Amino acid sequence: MAAASFNPERARAPPAIPMPSPPLSKASSLSLNIAHARTAIQDAASRGAQLVLLPEIWNSPYSNDSFPVYAEDIDAGADASPSTAMLSELSRLLKITIVGGSIPERSGGRLYNTCCVFGTDGKLLAKHRKIHLFDIDIPGKITFIESKTLTAGETPTIVDTEVGRIGIGICYDIRFPELAMIYGARGAHLLCYPGAFNMTTGPLHWELLQRARATDNQLYVATCSPARDTGSGYVAWGHSTLVGPFGEVLATTEHEEAIIIAEIDYSILEQRSLVTKFLIATKVAPRGRRVETHARDEMRAS
Repeated sequence: MAAASFNPERARAPPAIPMPSPPLSKASSLSLNIAHARTAIQDAASRGAQLVLLPEIWNSPYSNDSFPVYAEDIDAGADASPSTAMLSELSRLLKITIVGGSIPERSGGRLYNTCCVFGTDGKLLAKHRKIHLFDIDIPGKITFIESKTLTAGETPTIVDTEVGRIGIGICYDIRFPELAMIYGARGAHLLCYPGAFNMTTGPLHWELLQRARATDNQLYVATCSPARDTGSGYVAWGHSTLVGPFGEVLATTEHEEAIIIAEIDYSILEQRSLVTKFLIATKVAPRGRRVETHARDEMRAS
């Protein structure tokens, strides 16, 4: 799918949806979260959005205790996965593409952090399981070990949609440039990262990593975070953002719940190779002798 086939599209760096902090029952809080997401998607579509991106773990509290309780069997159909059933329904009714953030998925006795992409006909186009799990221990700051409950995915996910070719990552996946380079080499126009960076790493790295992935690969990068809820067990940084292919911040939120709408002009991606080649990677030996050089075009040919 060539960038030339796309006109400038309306895309959104999605609503930041707060995670529930009250001790609600599973049925109550899940249904409230689904209803809240439904309203946000409908609002975005009514304002002209053709692509909607949701946050990481939008239907559940972000905790190892909650993942098994809220996990849904996506492959088993609507009754077993009300969250994805809602996304499928709205993508079909509203004729939009939805990158559905992520939800806890139960499959084959394991749990995954999974993002589903739905096309304008309501069909599931792709399912990305978070590859790099968030295992972190910063003394006095934050400790969270996703691998206590979740299993890592193994496969990069790139999907053709009516609003471009999209590479998918989830939160911690954004820290790994190799994944983004794979997507760039496979012709992606946009990288989407639903994520929930925290109050320790968020101020330092969240925008930095988005701009780096965009600049490295000369692609658009869209992220969506939960809004900040200081009463929850896990406090998210917020700041959902859309970054352009030269690392420029095109639109962003603060930490409150919000919906932002921004234009993505794919014609800029065609111009990028005429302006500069950022993706020339040169390895240099200790004495300064050039060992090898690979350009983006060579990567695509391989």
